[in-house]
Amino acid sequence: ILTNADGAKDFKIVTAPVSKPERENWTDLVPHQPGRLILEHQAYKNYLVRLERENGLPKIIIRDRKTQAEHEIAFDEEAYSLGLSGGYEYDTEQIRFTYSSMTTPSQQFDYNMRSRERVLLKTQQVPSGHNPDDYITRRIMAPAADGAEIPVSLLYRKNTVLDGNAPCLLYGYGAYGISIPAAFSTSCLSLVDRGFVYAIAHIRGGMEKGFAWYEDGRRVAKSNTFTDYIAVARHLAESGFTSADRLVAHGGSAGGMLMGTVANMAPDLFAGIIAEVPFVDVLNTMLDDSLPLTPPEWPEWGNPLDSAQDFETIHAYSPYENVIAQEYPAILAIAGLTDPRVTYWEAAKWVARLRELNTGKQPILFRINMDSGHGGASGRFSRLEEVAYSYAFALKVVGISS
Repeated sequence: ILTNADGAKDFKIVTAPVSKPERENWTDLVPHQPGRLILEHQAYKNYLVRLERENGLPKIIIRDRKTQAEHEIAFDEEAYSLGLSGGYEYDTEQIRFTYSSMTTPSQQFDYNMRSRERVLLKTQQVPSGHNPDDYITRRIMAPAADGAEIPVSLLYRKNTVLDGNAPCLLYGYGAYGISIPAAFSTSCLSLVDRGFVYAIAHIRGGMEKGFAWYEDGRRVAKSNTFTDYIAVARHLAESGFTSADRLVAHGGSAGGMLMGTVANMAPDLFAGIIAEVPFVDVLNTMLDDSLPLTPPEWPEWGNPLDSAQDFETIHAYSPYENVIAQEYPAILAIAGLTDPRVTYWEAAKWVARLRELNTGKQPILFRINMDSGHGGASGRFSRLEEVAYSYAFALKVVGISS
């Protein structure tokens, strides 16, 4: 039984007699370990399999139910994504899992839990062609202001010179406990093939390092999300991966709120900012309980109608309220007319205030898709066109024209 009972925020696995499965008869089999989030488990006759995540990396652990000995399936790359496929037989030595990384397309493997042999069954095809050996995936840790270690996933071509001159697109989200996997994406290769370093900041607000990583990035602790992202940006520049005039920030929805906040807090750290369907009018939205999505959002951000502390917390970072007269980097805001989650007027009023108070000369662009909702344009080619538009902006602000 997988449970978060008894304060096991990152879950534990317990056993119980079939005849008496009540909670008072539970016995810990895999005890709770803070920071190790157990995502799922599968029970077989002779083996117990679990998928867990620790320090931002997933693991598949095999336990022999007779000896209780455990082993982990090993992988060579520094950062990757894993998935477990359910088995249809109880008495088996074989499981199936999926693997991908920022360099390696999705692969399916059969794995023998006894012999530890793995067999590659299928690899995702990339119609335009793809050679994983041309790229490098890295996992580094960036120090936060309070000493926490922030995982960062990196992708770049082997021939990219890391002397501080490479442009970089830094993606961030950091909300709702959503973890961003270091998985394969053909879209970002378009930038990487043009010399970019593509980076993912696994900041607080997600659950890359367990439930506490989420709790430390929500409500009264929300500021950690923003300072983490800024710390990652500075670390990438100081480590020679990029520089401030070559760094482009990217995020959408709650990640768009992140973009709006870091634009106010550290505008000199970025050459450009891409904010897609950005949740930038946080305070006014959380104050309007007539909006159907506002009450369900209070556990994440706080309820400023009932709590003065929540009001002050949100007011301190809400992007719209904190736009001031200063030089902002180039900003591209993208909204959808029919977006039911983040209404288009949030981005519109934010852009209007930016244009009014911006003392610099960089453009503040606003694109509204008249046919899309929160997920962007529908249809594969329309979505790719939207991605290309954002990436063209990134190329433009770092001075790449061909």
